[in-house]
Amino acid sequence: MIPTEMDAIVPTGTGGPDVLVMGKRPVPSPAAHEVLIEVAAAGVNGPDLVQRRGHYPPPKGASDLLGLEVSGKVVAVGGDVTNWKVGDDVCALTNGGGYAQYVAVDAGHCLAIPRGVDISDAAGLPETFFTVWSNIFHGHEVPAGALLLVHGGAGGIGSTAIQVGAAMGLRVFTTADSAEASAWCESLGAERAINFREEDFVEVVREAGGADIILDIIAGDYVERNFKAASHDARIIQLAFNKGSKMEINLMPVMLKRLTYTGSTLRSRPDAFKSAIASELEATVWPPIEDGKIKPVTHAVLPLAQAREAHEMMEAAQHRGKILLKV
Repeated sequence: MIPTEMDAIVPTGTGGPDVLVMGKRPVPSPAAHEVLIEVAAAGVNGPDLVQRRGHYPPPKGASDLLGLEVSGKVVAVGGDVTNWKVGDDVCALTNGGGYAQYVAVDAGHCLAIPRGVDISDAAGLPETFFTVWSNIFHGHEVPAGALLLVHGGAGGIGSTAIQVGAAMGLRVFTTADSAEASAWCESLGAERAINFREEDFVEVVREAGGADIILDIIAGDYVERNFKAASHDARIIQLAFNKGSKMEINLMPVMLKRLTYTGSTLRSRPDAFKSAIASELEATVWPPIEDGKIKPVTHAVLPLAQAREAHEMMEAAQHRGKILLKV
């Protein structure tokens, strides 16, 4: 029996982690193209923090609750859904609403939980895997042996990019903040982890021939340093701005090296785009997960009621892999 009301993290406003409190909300009803998921766990992601601060409003029609990825059991399906049935275990990319007992999700944004993956750990798969795949591989011919530089290798995006890049035959270099974190990144498949407190990543990467693809969440002074580390015809992908989005830069290297500098957000992309990414992940990335070549990396699992503590942990930036909320 599906209840009419559910527990959810209902922010009291915008601001710090203390605005995240447990409250009640009506259980959503799935639209014709949606499934209703009884949530087992939800992932905590950088955009959740930005939304909590009031700078990342949900798209029109989406839930105002935080939470962009979940795992759980399908408990109801819309009239047009043919690929899922009640009782299926799935993980899913959401447009919001994951910090709750139930969430309605587009059926095309759901994926079967890979064999061998715990249902809670599966909550940490969708957001980072959709992001990494859509930015690095979707629509691009990425040759084996290309050098991928991943900034922030110990985080959720970084640890995913390292593993997927290595599984796809890329040479993966990454940056980390300590020797211990560097060793951990190399254990995930990075060919070279650079402790940025002791080494200049620009020098290390240039000695290796330059980066063909750079995945960056730092920005600030890293923007021009990425230009220097890039090879000719490289792609630089900006996913976040930990050091700020405003800076004065010299764009001459973009012209001289024929660089492509791009960025993206995932939540605002069309539903059909996300469904296409889900299909590509199922065909290309889910098999290496089931073979044990790629592993979900979970840093901590906290109860839903401790969403505030999860955000504080995220902001401390000492985590390795994903932080999850168990419902």
